[in-house]
Amino acid sequence: MTLRQLLNLIVPPIFPLGYQAMQGVGKQPPPCTREEATEEILRLSGDYATWSDALSESTGYNADVILQMTTEALHKVKQGEAVYERDTVLFNEVQYTWPLLAGLMWVAARCNGCLNVLDFGGSLGSTYFQNRTFLKGLNGVRWNIVEQARHVEVGKQAFQDEYLKFYETTNTCLAETKPRVLVLSGVLQYLENPHKVLIELLSTSCDHLIIDRTPFWEGATDRLCVQHVPSRIYPASYPCWVFSIDRFRAALNREWEIIAEFESLDNFPSPVETKWKGLCAIRRGKAS
Repeated sequence: MTLRQLLNLIVPPIFPLGYQAMQGVGKQPPPCTREEATEEILRLSGDYATWSDALSESTGYNADVILQMTTEALHKVKQGEAVYERDTVLFNEVQYTWPLLAGLMWVAARCNGCLNVLDFGGSLGSTYFQNRTFLKGLNGVRWNIVEQARHVEVGKQAFQDEYLKFYETTNTCLAETKPRVLVLSGVLQYLENPHKVLIELLSTSCDHLIIDRTPFWEGATDRLCVQHVPSRIYPASYPCWVFSIDRFRAALNREWEIIAEFESLDNFPSPVETKWKGLCAIRRGKAS
């Protein structure tokens, strides 16, 4: 069965992005349900010529506060006190990205029931913990996260185990293991040079690619905006790319076959008509 056929069989409910209002920065509220979540609290604005221009219009964010809140939230998930965490906020029910999970299972099926993941910018393991119920059924799992130094330090101290590993650089990860699938979930749009980073990542040993939670539009060029996060989550605004879907596809099509595209959970106001999407792809010559 192909990945496209597998995706067609899965028709789950897709829930809108939502969060419960927080009682002050740094305090973790109780888990919320889908019905309790509040929609459209994030937004994009502007059209900036350079990254520095967008930075000058951003307030910045307290990385330590965000890291602390993420750590506390994922501790609750790991200990079974909450079911799911996304962007530091806890939920009573997992909001699966079913196509991403189908892609992971597809890769595992092609690798004798084993899954070795390079999760670039994967925080403290949000995507791993989101899908661990399904991952437990595989013959073997190694989930490698490449992140900033502080995240890696906390990750190794609080979350690393035989399945979940943390690295400061891609090269350090590749020196220890050979991942088969590259996961980029909600990360490319926040990089100053996303296309350069993507080219570097696609040159690794990974022959499968899964992208999720990434904003696209129909314009001919990428658009640089500023993303605003309400203070009830954490006080922040920072540059965010909205990628040209045609340019993105063209860059991949040189060496990669896009197997399936899908809509992501995220959906919030933007100065242009933006679709948050994901895709699954395989390196050309590896599909048989």
